[in-house]
Formats: sequence, structure tokens, C-alpha cells
Amino acid sequence: MEIFAGFLFFILLLFILNIVTSVWAYRDSIRKGNSKEYAIVILIGTLFFPIIGLIVYLVIRND
Repeated sequence: MEIFAGFLFFILLLFILNIVTSVWAYRDSIRKGNSKEYAIVILIGTLFFPIIGLIVYLVIRND
């Protein structure tokens, strides 16, 4: 039973991390001067493809 609870806690942490990184990418995109539509595409991309979406955003964002 403890293993199952630990597994659920781990999944919950991953879900929260996914939401936090997606919101960060959205806000960073807005802060960099991109349009709201572009930022929403970034948000959706990082929500549905967490690791790949974040890596792609970090590569294509303009510093």
C-alpha cells in the first residue's frame, strides 16, 4: 500500500511540475515580446508534450 501511495505522490509531483513549467514558458514568451497566440501555442505544446515541448521552446526562444 505504501508503494502505491508513493507512486501516486510521484505522479502528482510530475503533474504539478508540468503545470509550473508550462505556465513559466507562457509567461516567458509574453515577457520576451511574443504575441498572445504564440504564447498559447507554447503553453499547449508544453502541456501536452512536457519534456519535448520545453526543450523545443528553450531552443527556439530568442534570447
